[in-house]
Amino acid sequence: MTVKELVYANRSYRRFDEEHIIKMDILEALADLGRMSPFGGNVQSLRYMLSCDEKTNDAVFETLRWAKYFDNWSPVIGERPTAHIVMLNKPELFPNAWTEAGIAAQSILLGAVEFGLGGCMFRNIDRKRLKQNLNISDEYEILMVLALGKPTEIIKIDVLEEGENYKYWRDEKLVHHVPKRKLEDVILATDYTD
Repeated sequence: MTVKELVYANRSYRRFDEEHIIKMDILEALADLGRMSPFGGNVQSLRYMLSCDEKTNDAVFETLRWAKYFDNWSPVIGERPTAHIVMLNKPELFPNAWTEAGIAAQSILLGAVEFGLGGCMFRNIDRKRLKQNLNISDEYEILMVLALGKPTEIIKIDVLEEGENYKYWRDEKLVHHVPKRKLEDVILATDYTD
């Protein structure tokens, strides 16, 4: 796949085939993409907890807030992710790694697409509970969780006209619609001379 194809295929998937098991070697390969991503000053303070067993997946899953625009919704049994990557930061090395975490997360999710997988990035997490569930040391802060699996949902990109609602939604067939602004609406200028 080209970079463009990977980016266009990388959506926030929220429903997965729970029969499709992701093995640890795949998670390690994805974490390696995060590791190789650019980092400010090359400090490399990000750490990854990898989960592909049912018990740990359940411990992570129960701490995630799934869809801002769908009231109290989360995937049902059979549609849950089969792996998670918990992204941590060691703040004594680099106190504010949000930009670096975003770059690493995108690298990981693009890699997931290449493996025929999909994922969803979470910052809305019950961090206290997750820290307890996974026995995460106080030397680390939880930045985000990437939920991963074999996507089962269809996601359709809709053109977002100026003034229209930007919220994602599902139709009666459960097709997930994601409005995206047109390219000409996000480019402010192409020529800065008079």
